[in-house]
Amino acid sequence: MVLSALRGALGFLTRLPVGADEDGWEAFRRTPGAIPAVGYVVGILAALPFAADLLVALPDPSVALAYLVVLYGLTGITHLDGLADCADAAIVHGDAARRREVAKDEAVGVGAAVALGVVLVGLALAALALSARPPVAAVVIVVAAEVGARTGMAALVCLGNAAYDGMGARLTAVNGRRDLVAVAGVAAPVAVVLPALLAGGPATLPASLGEDAALAAAIVATFVGALAGTGLVHAWARSRLGGVSGDVLGAANEGSRLLALHAGVIAWTLS
Repeated sequence: MVLSALRGALGFLTRLPVGADEDGWEAFRRTPGAIPAVGYVVGILAALPFAADLLVALPDPSVALAYLVVLYGLTGITHLDGLADCADAAIVHGDAARRREVAKDEAVGVGAAVALGVVLVGLALAALALSARPPVAAVVIVVAAEVGARTGMAALVCLGNAAYDGMGARLTAVNGRRDLVAVAGVAAPVAVVLPALLAGGPATLPASLGEDAALAAAIVATFVGALAGTGLVHAWARSRLGGVSGDVLGAANEGSRLLALHAGVIAWTLS
């Protein structure tokens, strides 16, 4: 069940060639802990441009561009599409039904264009800042951001109510608060264990991770930033759309990643 859920999560949340079938989907939608597990896979692969700096010194802008290319090559644009739909709905005047109607419209409006521009530029700037950090530390922060963003997505699946029948309803209908235990367990290695080890000083982890205390603070800030981003999207969706939808889950993932990376960079800078 666990392996099937992970395969299903990878098949439906990424473009990795693991296969996406009905059995995998059913296992995935009933196992929200598989969502943050995907964060580890995507985070490690998306961080490869930063890891490459250990072998050859690449220009920081090239590393940032490579990060974006690898990230969206892995995840596709499904979540960006959800962000665009929610952004268009956000600028419309009217009730929740009117906003949901706009979110379902395939046309790309001004709100979508602005939101996509802000997210992509924001991610590029965060990657540019990370490329100036020790490579291994940058990798850790990228992984923490991906796990954090998908932990938030899993929390929405467990705590949210669907705005209407669709992807959001199929996920929220079979999960509840008790499933958060498994979600937290999957996220704990990067959210709790690693910062605790780093806070223990150089004796606990290799010196290649750089300034242990600063990195520990950055990881915690990254994870908290991701959850804060999810909370903001959820609060907006509940008041403006009437609940969670597939678009809301996508928007939460994109917004949380952006906030997480910048929170990590800021925390590192101030530590």
